[in-house]
Amino acid sequence: MRLGGATLLVAAPATGLGLPALAAATVTADLVVYGATSAGIMAAVQMRRLGRTALIVEPGGHVGGLTTGGLGYTDSGTSAAIGGLAGEFYRRVHAKYAGTAVTPTSPMRLVFEPHVAAAVFADLLAEHAIPVYLDTRLTSVTRAGDRLTGLATDNGQLFAGGMYVDATYEGDLMAAAGVSYTVGREANSVYGETINGVQLRGAHQFTLPVDPYVVPGNAASGLLPGISAAPVAPNGTGDDRIQAYNFRMCLTRAADRIPFPKPAGYDPADYELLLRYVQAGYTGPFFTTQSVGGGKTDSNNTGAFSTDFIGASHGYPTATWAQRDSMVAEHRAYQQGLLWFLANDPRLPASVRADTAAWGLAADEFTATGGWPPQLYVREARRMLADYVMTERDCRGAVRVADSVGLASYTMDSHNCQRVVVNGVVKNEGDVQVGVPGPYPVSYRSIVPAQGQCANLFVPVCLAASHIAYGSIRMEPVFMILAQSAATAAKLALDAGVPAQRVDVGALQARLRADGQILTWPPVTEGEIVVDNRSAGVTRGGAWVGSTAVGGYYGTDYEHDGNTGKGVNRLRFTPALPAAGTWTVHLRWTADPNRASNVPVDVAHAGGVTTRTVDQRGSGGQWVSLGAYEFAAGSAGSVLIRTEATDGYVVADAVRFVPTA
Repeated sequence: MRLGGATLLVAAPATGLGLPALAAATVTADLVVYGATSAGIMAAVQMRRLGRTALIVEPGGHVGGLTTGGLGYTDSGTSAAIGGLAGEFYRRVHAKYAGTAVTPTSPMRLVFEPHVAAAVFADLLAEHAIPVYLDTRLTSVTRAGDRLTGLATDNGQLFAGGMYVDATYEGDLMAAAGVSYTVGREANSVYGETINGVQLRGAHQFTLPVDPYVVPGNAASGLLPGISAAPVAPNGTGDDRIQAYNFRMCLTRAADRIPFPKPAGYDPADYELLLRYVQAGYTGPFFTTQSVGGGKTDSNNTGAFSTDFIGASHGYPTATWAQRDSMVAEHRAYQQGLLWFLANDPRLPASVRADTAAWGLAADEFTATGGWPPQLYVREARRMLADYVMTERDCRGAVRVADSVGLASYTMDSHNCQRVVVNGVVKNEGDVQVGVPGPYPVSYRSIVPAQGQCANLFVPVCLAASHIAYGSIRMEPVFMILAQSAATAAKLALDAGVPAQRVDVGALQARLRADGQILTWPPVTEGEIVVDNRSAGVTRGGAWVGSTAVGGYYGTDYEHDGNTGKGVNRLRFTPALPAAGTWTVHLRWTADPNRASNVPVDVAHAGGVTTRTVDQRGSGGQWVSLGAYEFAAGSAGSVLIRTEATDGYVVADAVRFVPTA
């Protein structure tokens, strides 16, 4: 198989590359990973780097999950909280574009075309000689007591390992292993939350009144397609509904674009609700067009009626293979039909049709499937019930677990779950978008089954989290982070001969830190002193504006000068150093093309004042060294950011002082 331009040998059901050879009835490795998602790849890579063997069994034909399946505009929250192999992946993406070698200090690129992500994963799999068994579906498991001994598949093979990772979006191996799980939304009362369960809110909502009935005003005529007849329950009520799925499309306006196909069985009645919304005055947008480079997009759902197939995903998590295949086809037909409708239906304004038809599928992406992404965006499926369940309280920072194996930082985000009728008009229900104050730790206990259920399984994707907490955790970088941590724990469990639940968490965390994982926020280097823009050691001149618009900042936000008050606006960071000596000074900012390229920074130290000039259009979200200097103990030293004659916005975020041996 050729994946993203790099040749990768991938084992298929009848032929393959062995560890051992695919023809064997039983294939063994120290770690058996089920699911070639981004998480599955990272788990296998980490196990290989730790000197053990690993293989990946993938039920479908796609490698890389959503990361190679159209989600190129990465949902990251605080990007500086991405460490370890996940950070390396995004640095490798940058290196692919730049044509340079990847290094530990290479910048991360979190926005990319699908084929570039595929090429990076292909490199990682090839470099680590990891066999991937495609189109190989789990049928059952074998066990000895509370341990898995094999993963049986539909081609008659058994994959046997000392440890297992379920890296699927659905949690199929977890379920087959008899591990407890849930599907749906908990009531707020279950975990003492405030935004779980039913949520009738204002985001991605109909902003104009739209009649829900086949014959407007006549309830007896029935409801339009996709609208539930059930009365909406009070906010906070639990149910078995899950958020909507869609496909993340890679679109382009290029001349060689593939026009949107008309799906078989297309019925314009499926989009009557959208037509009425447009006739009521809605003018779009109908899908997002976030640029990922190369003239292409990562196009996602937006607004009240878009690419999300609301209400069609509820049965998917526990469905049979045949049922899932049918549901994937239904989602594809719905979304393709939507685009055809927008581009062609004569009842729509000409401007809507022309604007939609100006887009098409990128001809050089997903070539095996006609430009259409092969991976359905399964935003949520099963979620494990373990000895620790991540909840809204973790996301908000009200509790901070001590057994951290990685950080999450994205907004608590649920897409809509159903369409309902409220006071005679249609409404969407289930969308929640509530921010978190900063990166927060994910518990090791949330990625291993409860005590006694399965001693050698790790679940870094369908981990133990409430519906609303999962909405924050469920991002591709976090899945990669947790998968690396799971594989490291698997190695330690094998070495010590202990169950996953009894791994020495202190030893695990030490190894993770050595491998670049970030486990606490703010991240800490031994002996370092960090002065954040919100610390007591900051003084300001002029007017500074707080912001979180660009990711990569330290702490809760950063500040900028508004590109005004040049020479008047200045901000000084003053540390309280515990001892005299040589300290290396690092400055942090968030980068953007509108930033100044010539920011003067004065470092006041024991030998005087040294002025450095930094370019804030690049190197965002990193600690950039300003040099090493002698400082007296206490607060005599400082770092001053000035704005004189700067050619753009000046950012003040944080300064770090690291003792130099």
